[in-house]
Amino acid sequence: MKINGAQAVIESLRNEDVDVVFGYPGGAVLTLYDALYKSEFPHILTKHEQGAVHAADGYARATGKVGVCFATSGPGGTNLITGIATANMDSIPLVCITGQVGTPLIGKDSFQEADMCGITTPITKHNYLVKKVAELPRVLKEAFYIARTGRPGPVVIDIAKDVFAAELAYVYPDTVNLKGYTGKFTGESCEIDAVLEVLKNARKPVIFVGGGVTLSDTAEYLQKIVMQTGIPVVSSLMGLGCIPATYAANLGMLGMHGTYAANIATMECDALIGIGVRFDDRVTGIVEEFAPLAKIVQFDIDAAEINKNIRVDYKVIGDLRWSMPELAAKLAATKTDLKAQYGQWHDYVIAMNKETPLSYNKEAACIMPQQVIEVVSKLTDDDTIVVTDVGQHQMWTAQFYQFLKSRSFLTSGGLGTMGYGLPAAIGAKLAKPETTVILFSGDGSIMMNCQELATAADYGINVKVIVMNNHVLGMVSQWQRMFYGERYSQSKLNGKTDYVKLAEAMGVHGLRVTEPEKLEEVLKQALAIDGPVLVDVLLPEVEDVLPMVPAGGRLDQMVLGASKE
Repeated sequence: MKINGAQAVIESLRNEDVDVVFGYPGGAVLTLYDALYKSEFPHILTKHEQGAVHAADGYARATGKVGVCFATSGPGGTNLITGIATANMDSIPLVCITGQVGTPLIGKDSFQEADMCGITTPITKHNYLVKKVAELPRVLKEAFYIARTGRPGPVVIDIAKDVFAAELAYVYPDTVNLKGYTGKFTGESCEIDAVLEVLKNARKPVIFVGGGVTLSDTAEYLQKIVMQTGIPVVSSLMGLGCIPATYAANLGMLGMHGTYAANIATMECDALIGIGVRFDDRVTGIVEEFAPLAKIVQFDIDAAEINKNIRVDYKVIGDLRWSMPELAAKLAATKTDLKAQYGQWHDYVIAMNKETPLSYNKEAACIMPQQVIEVVSKLTDDDTIVVTDVGQHQMWTAQFYQFLKSRSFLTSGGLGTMGYGLPAAIGAKLAKPETTVILFSGDGSIMMNCQELATAADYGINVKVIVMNNHVLGMVSQWQRMFYGERYSQSKLNGKTDYVKLAEAMGVHGLRVTEPEKLEEVLKQALAIDGPVLVDVLLPEVEDVLPMVPAGGRLDQMVLGASKE
């Protein structure tokens, strides 16, 4: 059967079980959109290409499937860049299909031409420029395989305009044959045996959980290991939810805004087992003084991450879907009573966590940001996906929301992308239509992609947007307050934006709450409304995210707040 290149793209998406695409049409992809129209393939028209790629990212994080977006050539493609970089930093599987000018016009600075392969090489797992229609089925098969296997990541397919119109005898490949890449990452069992010996000799171990556990869907095995050994757990931002917050020895987030107990336990432990973590600088503090008493172990699928940031004593290179079940099985078979061996340490860190909990001023006459997170956590169940933008609200969410399962927290961890949250929440809700999706955003972040409120309204996408409105760029002003002599250069917002009117202008129900005693009532109302809702929550301008490890400090050199110093 002969079809054109555009139809081949659509058929390939069907073969890859893609059930929705996010995108925005333009000249170079009109043939693709014509095929989309004829095939009635599900597509969400966002209001900006950055919204499309973030929505595809949110879809991918919520499901583990590959997210897909379309954009036209030139500015359409370059508008995807921030979203591609966001996905790349957090290892999120995407296939981004962009149009390119016609083959004879490539390299001639033609209208709406941009070198997408050159631009995206540093921020993708792989990319393609397709100039021959016969290559399309193979390229699409490879792109999805590369995006989802091994360490996941974004793949860009840039397709010349004339390729969409050219015909081919379409056959979708059954297999992928890539030289030097199999997508299978089974490691050496002897490396796991060495970790077992570390645990047998340890008295004060800590498991450090990262986003790799989320991405590999191995939280179940992690939980088995934790429950049978009683090892205390700390998490990176991306690892939250892999161990339920209700587990007594879950000490919470590690690092710059981590809990007191998580940071101190890491500094005092004699074995630190990092699983799916890359030891980011926001976690470690001074690298030379990170976990100084510990034998450090790193489980990672990517050999390039071993010793990149922190020198480790033991490594387990391989897919966590291989290593975690094997570690769990070997721990179950050991004759050493590790739970008893770690018992004193286990009790010690739980007591420390209870003695120095996260706290805030609960007697304040105004709504406190931490209170908003706590109330929403109380009103929602474990079948909830929480999305954030980036800034103070992101850290308060990580600290105060009670995450109970994996893939329940979507946030831009590595790149720290303001404007990520709203389109990502839309993508997550489309991926999980029966799941409650909550977005916490700031009055700075929400304006970065506020146009996607209209997308939520157009398609009736039932996301609940909570704007933490303190009239400042919160994290910027906190740093200016703490480290720049209170010189608030360009961090104060004018406070004149009416977010309720903004929401209503785009077809979204708007609510506002200014009084603490009405907070829960308004949030309940927002959750009960069938359709997208924005809640504008008025907060104090000056409230810091604490604890905080200042840049250049050790994890045990935390600023805790006036009541704890």
